Amino acid sequence: MKIITKKLVGALLGSAMATGAAMADGHAQSWDMPMAYAATNFHSEKGVEFAAKVKEYTNGAIDITVHPGGSLFKGGEIKRAVQTGQAPIGERFMSAHANEAPLLGWDNLPFIATSYEANDKLWAAAKDKVNAQLSDLNLVALYTCPWPGQGFYFKKEVSSSADTQGIKFRSYNSATATFAEELGMVPVQVEAAELSQALATGVAESFISSGSTGYDRKVWEHLSHYYKVNAWLPRNYVMVNKGVWDGLDAEVQAGVQKAADETGAACSAKSAELAGWYFEQLEANGMQVTDAGPEFLAELETIGAKMTADWLATVGDDGQAILDAYNAN
Repeated sequence: MKIITKKLVGALLGSAMATGAAMADGHAQSWDMPMAYAATNFHSEKGVEFAAKVKEYTNGAIDITVHPGGSLFKGGEIKRAVQTGQAPIGERFMSAHANEAPLLGWDNLPFIATSYEANDKLWAAAKDKVNAQLSDLNLVALYTCPWPGQGFYFKKEVSSSADTQGIKFRSYNSATATFAEELGMVPVQVEAAELSQALATGVAESFISSGSTGYDRKVWEHLSHYYKVNAWLPRNYVMVNKGVWDGLDAEVQAGVQKAADETGAACSAKSAELAGWYFEQLEANGMQVTDAGPEFLAELETIGAKMTADWLATVGDDGQAILDAYNAN
């Protein structure tokens, strides 16, 4: 217990020392920014662009070093690292925290918002409530960026849940685990950085994700089929420790936020630009990329409706308010 306490105290002291350093004596703050995905993934590439913009727009007051691929903290560790001040800033996909704060699963409601335009509207409806939730977690969201739509990867042809029984399915959050269980599969928690090894060793045999993950991890070496479903467009977000953020002066905050706003827009545009290209690359490497068949899709939509109802029952009025606002637009 003493070791844990020392680590936490050290982290919090480090956060406190970082906060205001640039403002107190004119020296730049150096921020380490852990990211979960490969350096060549568009989220990580935009993270590097964001860091450059922050340095420019704050006149060098904030100097961010990006650590992609889970190299500084693994994906599942990043939020806590930022919360506790071990890192002042980081990136994670928002729904990864839905077990702790179910509201943050707003972007994993199946078949509610299946296009970039619809996803933007859903984010607009959810943003205020999500930001309030993040504040309670000692976090501030600087920008968000959607992945392309999610579909299913298998190593065989799948026409319905009769073909998915007992398959080991890589899950990345509670929503994907639920999908797996409802389809008779066995969910296994695997981070993106560890996916290739999990497929190679048989720890996982299937998963749901965008074409981006399949391309990044060269899953054609182990899998043969991708079924377009567009179940949802999950969002990554770049978060900053609330204490660190509150300690910045207004001018520096404005510079960071300007960089964040520009990067978020550019990242979303890049995601949309690459969505179809990823499918082309999967096909070029021998995978069959097709729309899910009617029987399989009908089963998924039934499961999705149940998942949304369960989310609303768990989240309550805030969840219903998000969907009401979204549907009103």
